[in-house]
Amino acid sequence: MSTSPRPGGDAAPNPWQPLFEQAAAAMAIIDLQGKYLHVNDAFCAMLGYRPEELVGRDYRSVTHPDDIDAGGPMAADVPLEKRYIRSDGTVIWALVSRSFIRDALGVPVYFLSQSQEITRRREAELLWQRSFANAPIGMALLDLKGHWTEVNDTLCDMLGYTRAELLGKHFSEVTFEDDDERGRAAMDDLVHGTVESVNIEKRYRRKDGQAIWMLIRATAVPGASGRPAFVVSQYDDIGERRLADARLAQLALHDPLTGLANRTLLADLMDLGLKRIARGDGMLAIIVADLDELKPLNDQYGHLVGDKVLIAAAHELQEAVPGGDAVARLGGDEFVVVGRVDSEAEAAALRDHIEQRLNTEVTVSGRPLRLRTSVGLAITTDPNATRDELVHAADQDMYERKRRRGTARD
Repeated sequence: MSTSPRPGGDAAPNPWQPLFEQAAAAMAIIDLQGKYLHVNDAFCAMLGYRPEELVGRDYRSVTHPDDIDAGGPMAADVPLEKRYIRSDGTVIWALVSRSFIRDALGVPVYFLSQSQEITRRREAELLWQRSFANAPIGMALLDLKGHWTEVNDTLCDMLGYTRAELLGKHFSEVTFEDDDERGRAAMDDLVHGTVESVNIEKRYRRKDGQAIWMLIRATAVPGASGRPAFVVSQYDDIGERRLADARLAQLALHDPLTGLANRTLLADLMDLGLKRIARGDGMLAIIVADLDELKPLNDQYGHLVGDKVLIAAAHELQEAVPGGDAVARLGGDEFVVVGRVDSEAEAAALRDHIEQRLNTEVTVSGRPLRLRTSVGLAITTDPNATRDELVHAADQDMYERKRRRGTARD
C-alpha cells in the first residue's frame, strides 16, 4: 500500500485511503498547483514509478509536452485523452477524468484524477486511421441510412469529387441509375442484419458523368447493442477486368472473323425464339445462306481475300435483316438468320430479300467480286421443334433451291 502525507502535512490515515490505495483504477490526488499529493498502486504501476518518486512531483513532468494544460490542471466535465511518459521513457495513452475535491465550504482544494490506460486502443485507432487514409483502394464509412460519413482520398479520386462534396451524400446519388436497386437492396440486408457483409459489382457515376465499375465489399459493424451501428465499405475499380470479361464473352459467343454470333450463341438465340412462339408470339423463321463460290475465290486470290469476302457478306446480311433478328456464322461459308415473323409470306419475303443482298457485287481489296449465294428457309410454330431439325429443314430447302439453279455442290 502506498503511503503519503495527508493534505496539510498530517500523517494520520484517512478513512478513504484503503479504498483509494486498493482501487483497480489508477488514481491520484493533485493540489491546485499541479503536484501529486497521493498516488495509488495502480497509478504507480501504470507509470512505472514508486510512490515516493511521484508524491510531491509536478504532474507536468510525467505528461507528454504536447498534452500539458496551458493554464495548469483543470477539472473536466468529460474524460480527456492524454499521453503520459513512463519512468522508462515510453509514452502511453490514458483516458483521464478529473474532478474537484472541495472543503466544507464548497471551495475546491484538490483534484481527484482517475486514469485508464488506452494505449492499445489508441494504437489500433491510429492504425485504422492511417490504413483508411492511405489505402490503395477506396474506403468509406456510411451511416445506416446510406450517407457517407467518412471517405478516403482514393475514393474521392475514383469518383472525381472532393471529400467535402462526398461527405453527407447518399451513395445512391452517385450510383449508375440501372444499378441503384441492387445497391439499396444490399444496404437493406446489412442494416437489418440479414447478412454481416456483402460483395457486389455495380457502377458509380463520376462527377464528369462517366460510369465506373466497382467491386464493393461492405460490412456492418455492430454497436454496443449488438445491432449494426454503421457500415464500412471498400471500393475497387474493376473497369479493366469488366472490359476483359466482356472481350472474353465476345470471343466465346461470336465469330472472331465477322463478329457475328457463333454456334453457341446461335443455340441460345434459337431457344429464345422457341420460347417466344410458345407464348403465342408469331412464328420462328430460320434462314440458312451458303456462299456458292468461296472456294474458287480462295484458290484464285488467296485466303486473305476469301476472309474479306466473308466479312463483306456478313455486312450485307446484317444490313438485310430487321434489327430484332439474329445473324450467325456457323463456320466456313454458311450463315444463319433467326427471326420472328407473323406469316409464311413475311418469312418468304425476308428470305428473298436476303438472297438479293447476298447475290451482288462487292469490292474487296480494290477488285470487284460477285457474291453468289443460295438461301434456304424453315418456318415453325411448334415450340417443341429442335434446333437441329430447324437448321436441317432450312438446309434441305437451300439445297433444293441450289439444284434448281444448278449450283449444288457434290
